[in-house]
Amino acid sequence: MSQHFEGKFEVELKYRLNSRERFLFKLHQMSPEVMLENNIEHDCYFDSPKHLLSNESKSICIREMQPSGIMLWIVKGPEKARCEAVNITDAVKAKSMLRTMGFEPVLEMRKKRSIYFLGNYHVTVDHLENIGDFAELAIMTDDASMLEEYKQQLLALAQNLGLTDNQLEQKSYRELYMMQ
Repeated sequence: MSQHFEGKFEVELKYRLNSRERFLFKLHQMSPEVMLENNIEHDCYFDSPKHLLSNESKSICIREMQPSGIMLWIVKGPEKARCEAVNITDAVKAKSMLRTMGFEPVLEMRKKRSIYFLGNYHVTVDHLENIGDFAELAIMTDDASMLEEYKQQLLALAQNLGLTDNQLEQKSYRELYMMQ
């Protein structure tokens, strides 16, 4: 399962779901492998007091997942597809280290997340309170030359799952939260 999350680049398409139930029905017809279902994720984003990271299209996030117990240090940017994550064992210590380095929490968000695998792809189904339901179709890679090909493959997968271009969400969850 961990090979699904290895790589420096993430090709990801996010869709706003009209019906979570209908999407899950179509997904389960494709017999996905289940990584986890209905975990609660708590994401804490950090930045400098002058927002140097966001000004450079970068982000640092400490993610805690329950009941799975998974904890991650996630760095995104500056390129849209650039995303790296590492498992950590102590989220409290990681947050303290970031504060020691001069970073401060700038956003906290919670979501209910389920993760499934379809071949090389991972499909994430999220519920964000007061924002809605989403499906993310993604693949990780170290090969930058494959980004466009993977995007086309994900568009085909989305179509097979009944998703349309009208449902594509261009904003990150962070941007959607900040708009509230």
